[in-house]
Amino acid sequence: MTKKLFIKTHGCQMNEYDSAKMFDLLQEKENFEMAESEDQADLLILNTCSIREKAQEKVFHQIGRWRKIKDKKPDLKIAIGGCVASQEGDKIIKRAPAVDIVFGPQTLHKLPELYNEKDKTNINQVDISFPKLEKFDHFPVQGTGEPSAFVSIIEGCNKYCSFCVVPKTRGHEVSRTIEDILNEVSALADKGTREIHLLGQNVNNFKGTYKGEKSSLAKLIELTSKIENIERIRYTTSHPHEFKDDLVEVYDRVPELVSHVHLPVQSGSDRILELMRRRYNVEKYLDLVERIRTVRPSMSFSSDFIVGFPGETKEDFMGTMDLINEVKFDESFSFIYSPRPNTTASDMPDDVTQEEKKDRLNILQNRLNQLSFGYSRKKVGSSQSCLVYGQSRRDPGQLQARTICNRIVNFPSNDVDLIGQIINIQINEALPNCLRGNIQN
Repeated sequence: MTKKLFIKTHGCQMNEYDSAKMFDLLQEKENFEMAESEDQADLLILNTCSIREKAQEKVFHQIGRWRKIKDKKPDLKIAIGGCVASQEGDKIIKRAPAVDIVFGPQTLHKLPELYNEKDKTNINQVDISFPKLEKFDHFPVQGTGEPSAFVSIIEGCNKYCSFCVVPKTRGHEVSRTIEDILNEVSALADKGTREIHLLGQNVNNFKGTYKGEKSSLAKLIELTSKIENIERIRYTTSHPHEFKDDLVEVYDRVPELVSHVHLPVQSGSDRILELMRRRYNVEKYLDLVERIRTVRPSMSFSSDFIVGFPGETKEDFMGTMDLINEVKFDESFSFIYSPRPNTTASDMPDDVTQEEKKDRLNILQNRLNQLSFGYSRKKVGSSQSCLVYGQSRRDPGQLQARTICNRIVNFPSNDVDLIGQIINIQINEALPNCLRGNIQN
């Protein structure tokens, strides 16, 4: 009998990838299909993220909402996965008895087994172990037919930045073999995928083997570009400290590698970067940006910023603003610092008031928005090579595409055959979050 599944995903692209694999597994092994709404489901899964403040509380609020559905459907099962699950373990069930299954990012392949065991025994199931790359051996190898697809290439992180909990929730770095990755990419390409987005918490420290020898992200990119029908390659998230020369140089050799890189800097103060344990300083970061731009002058940069890190002075903050003005980031993500459990930064004295943090964030975001809009306005009147992703979420009479420099473009068309194709679009208008244009004849 077909059962219904509903998955709610918080956080990063790694979680989006993991959620897609959960569905593939449960569809293949337990005959699940996706429910249109939560109240139709036989199994509810929350794939959690622990990066932002009050992540645990958001999880328990969601469980509370789902418990009301379970009160009406006693056979409904609730599963909690992801980084909060890894961090909290069986404490989730102790606090929220409505939860049936808790699993971590490295044990999602055991979800069908955990579901069956709960169904047979009615005993709650918890598995937040770290069996390295075992999960990839269990994933069905199949293409989705989507124009763009995520492919996870390295799991975990060894950096232990003082503000980050990821090494404790996702484990130490471990890389897949290049052969395994290329098999997955080929399966996606055969079903119609044209763009591959390589994923990892510290993606440019990828050290997977190729023909038995340790290799690199640059080598993986070159081999991926040779797979038939793969026309674009992206990767996220890179760490400035691990951005080696061969990765810079590959931009000169592989035109399929897009002209955009997400390069999180976090702060423009050397003192704060040292407290964050980021392993680079402002000079090294700016030198890296310059070297990349020398190879690919059209490169677009995005970044992450933490405002109000413990002990951040006005001078430290102005250093961040100076760096922003020098690099002129295309788009970025910025947040007020929030202490995470079991991180060294959570024990640092913090004398910056919440009001001051909010003021600094407002100043920083206003400047980033100005730069982003200015970047978009420069595209007006130009012709952009764009991969068509699908229909616009807001206007079904328009299609949505993405430029090689990572800008979303909406254009009028009802021709769904364009989805998955790379076309030229004349840009007519710049909006705060996207561009608008028309197909170029």
